[in-house]
Amino acid sequence: MLEIININSIPVFLLVFVRVLAFFIVMPLFSYRTIPTPFKIGVSFFLAYLLFYIVDAPTLTIDLTYLLLVFKEVLIGLLIGLMGYIILSAVQIAGGFIDFQMGFAIANVIDPQTGAQSPLTGQYFYIIALLFLLSVNGHHILIDGIVNSYQFIPIDHFLPLQDETIVNYIIDSFNHMFLIAFQIAIPIVGCLFLVDVALGIIARTVPQLNVFVVGLPLKIIVSFIVLLFFMSLYVILVKNLFEIMFDTIRTLMQLFGGG
Repeated sequence: MLEIININSIPVFLLVFVRVLAFFIVMPLFSYRTIPTPFKIGVSFFLAYLLFYIVDAPTLTIDLTYLLLVFKEVLIGLLIGLMGYIILSAVQIAGGFIDFQMGFAIANVIDPQTGAQSPLTGQYFYIIALLFLLSVNGHHILIDGIVNSYQFIPIDHFLPLQDETIVNYIIDSFNHMFLIAFQIAIPIVGCLFLVDVALGIIARTVPQLNVFVVGLPLKIIVSFIVLLFFMSLYVILVKNLFEIMFDTIRTLMQLFGGG
C-alpha cells in the first residue's frame, strides 16, 4: 500500500516533482508533442513520488527562499533535458547538410517534437537514432540520470551560477554538437562534392549535355547508394553520440553540484 506523504513534507515533494516534470518536458523522446500532456504529468508525479523517499532534504517552509528553490529545480530539469536534446540534434543538423547537397532542402517535413520544419534525411536519421536509443534502453539511462542528479545537486542547495566553468562547458558542448553533425554528414556530403566536380568537368568537355537536368537525379541516386553503405557507420556514430550525451549530462550535474 502506498504511504501517504506527510503534510510537512509537501514542499519537498513539490520541488522533486518540479525537477522531474521540467526534465520530461524537454528530454528527447518523452518531450514529443504526440505524447499527451496528462501522461507526462502522471509519469512525472509517480517518479517524483518514488524519488521523494530517497531524497535527503530537511523540512522546508514556503517563503521567498522556497520560491528561489522552485526556480532552481525548474532550471536544473530544463538544462539536463536540454543538453540531451542539443547533443541529439546533431543528427538533424547532419541531415540538413546532406539534404542541401542532395537537393532535398526544398522539401521539408514537420518535426512532431518542435512543430518546425525538419529536413527529410535529418528526420530519417533522427527516427533511427530514437529507435536505437530505445533498443539499448537509453531512455532508462536518461531517467537514471535525473534520479542520480540528487546525489550531485542536493534539493536544498543553490546553483553556483557565478562559476564561468558551467557556461564555458555548455558552449563547448554546443560546439561539439556541430562537430558531431559534420562527422555524420561528411561521407555523403563528400561524395556529392565529387559528383559536383565530375559534373563540372563534363559540362566543360561536353557542352551539349545539360548537366542541370542530369545532375539532380544523379546526385539523388548517388546519395541513396552511399547512404545504403553508410548506415553501418551511422549506427556506430550514433552509439558514440549517446555516450557523449550521457557523459555531458553527468558532467553538467557535477558542475552544478560544485564538483
